[in-house]
Amino acid sequence: MRSTNKYAVITFLFLLTGCFGFVQAQSIYQTVSGKISFSSEAPLELIRASSDQLAGLLDNDKRTFSFKINIRSFQGFNSPLQKEHFNENYMESDRFPQASFSGKIIEEVDLNKDGEYEVRAKGLLTIHGVAQERIIKTNVSVKNKKITIKGNFSVLLSDHNIPIPIVVYKKLANEIKVEVNTILEPR
Repeated sequence: MRSTNKYAVITFLFLLTGCFGFVQAQSIYQTVSGKISFSSEAPLELIRASSDQLAGLLDNDKRTFSFKINIRSFQGFNSPLQKEHFNENYMESDRFPQASFSGKIIEEVDLNKDGEYEVRAKGLLTIHGVAQERIIKTNVSVKNKKITIKGNFSVLLSDHNIPIPIVVYKKLANEIKVEVNTILEPR
């Protein structure tokens, strides 16, 4: 009798995890090569950099998401020295290697259906070890089970305790413009 219960429990767990895994796989979308770029438009200098290593997950059923970027993956800048200063002096990339944004989609949208949507993503934006609650508007396009996300937003360096030394005050803006463009596919 115990043997029968044991097999029943194993069968139940197998079916439960198998079914859950199947359902979950259908609602989870991911990217490992999303594009994110930023620009600093200061009076004396324009700085631009980008990365194609934005990683993220979206759970369509729960309307939750989590994205992260390795700070050292940003390329561009006006010189190698500028990139070095970005990583060592401002972002302190050894101490704070990643930036992230995790939270929930506010609108009740079904991203399993093809279409164009404007959604607001509410969550914690963590940069330089400082988390700030943000609501970020994004444009979402769904076609052939692929989700394209495009968004623009600003980040204030002062909100994330990133100092601007007086020496470079006119070369580095406090308001950084960020652009995200990524395609998520079923996992």
